[in-house]
Amino acid sequence: MFHVDFYKDKSVFLTGHTGFKGTWLTKMLVMAGAKVTGYSLEPPTTPNLYEMTSLSKNITSVIGDIRDKEKLFKAFERAKPEIVFHLAAQPIVRDSYQDPVYTYETNVMGTVYLLECIRQSDTVKSFLNVTTDKVYENKEWEWGYREEDPLDGYDPYSNSKSCSELVTHSYKKSFFADERVAISTARAGNVIGGGDFANYRIIPDCIEAARKGEDIVVRNPNSTRPYQHVLEPLAAYLMIAEQQYKDRSYAGYYNVGPDEKDCITTGQLVNYFCQFWKDGVRWRSQEENGPHEANFLKLDCSRIKKVFGWKPVWGVEEALEKVVEWSKVYVAGKEVETCMEQQIESFRKKENENV
Repeated sequence: MFHVDFYKDKSVFLTGHTGFKGTWLTKMLVMAGAKVTGYSLEPPTTPNLYEMTSLSKNITSVIGDIRDKEKLFKAFERAKPEIVFHLAAQPIVRDSYQDPVYTYETNVMGTVYLLECIRQSDTVKSFLNVTTDKVYENKEWEWGYREEDPLDGYDPYSNSKSCSELVTHSYKKSFFADERVAISTARAGNVIGGGDFANYRIIPDCIEAARKGEDIVVRNPNSTRPYQHVLEPLAAYLMIAEQQYKDRSYAGYYNVGPDEKDCITTGQLVNYFCQFWKDGVRWRSQEENGPHEANFLKLDCSRIKKVFGWKPVWGVEEALEKVVEWSKVYVAGKEVETCMEQQIESFRKKENENV
């Protein structure tokens, strides 16, 4: 677990702060008292979680493209961060088939430019590059992937994140062998949570269909994914960045995923959603000839559990309950930021009880 007091008054630079995961992480940092500078494009969807919050009033928000080297350098130099989280990305598999060049430019060269900022900085002590469970060469087998398994994502998104990992590894060995900056990567599973409005994602599809009183259409109901609430990996990111800041020996490469029992099929996930949403909402399967997407993917999280004593806080069933809770608040036009704060506090309370 991470310690809130550690982040108080720390200067933190966060790329991708206007995205779904980025907004939740920014909220956690602000609640912890950190001095946050965010660098990101405009929020990627309308509506979006970032503009539903007051975060822009509580951080230094720089709207810019991670591919814009000069603008990124200037924002970084002004911020003089001690801790850096890299979340900016083109994150959608299907979009990566439509525009692979943009995907590689953003996910690979964006990582290079940020690492160049860190290389030329004399303030950074801890850097975490957030990638994905899809960085692995997926053999569609029943075992969870371990950190030593080959990195070779299939589609342009997954492969570009594999490349982002390799860039990070090279910079770490080539320019930070003196360990003046602790560098780690974190490979998380499929995150779910309130405020995700992205295309081609199952939970946003569920909420939109339920809101309209329509059947939920599920493309790949039998695909197995490591689904987890967004707060699970974010809390782990904060923990890794803190611990390696204090002790460089904690720097490394970590999977962050749910326990084995919570690696479920998309159909099972939607069943839970229907159970908690109620109102007679139903789903149906619809086969389609879309681009290749993984059917079976799990992570082995033994390393992060052994090194940090980490363990998941909310199982997938409780995660779905929290997603529906947030979504009902949103659909009713109520204060979603208050719901975010309450869920973060609830998560932290249970995390402390589990120690």
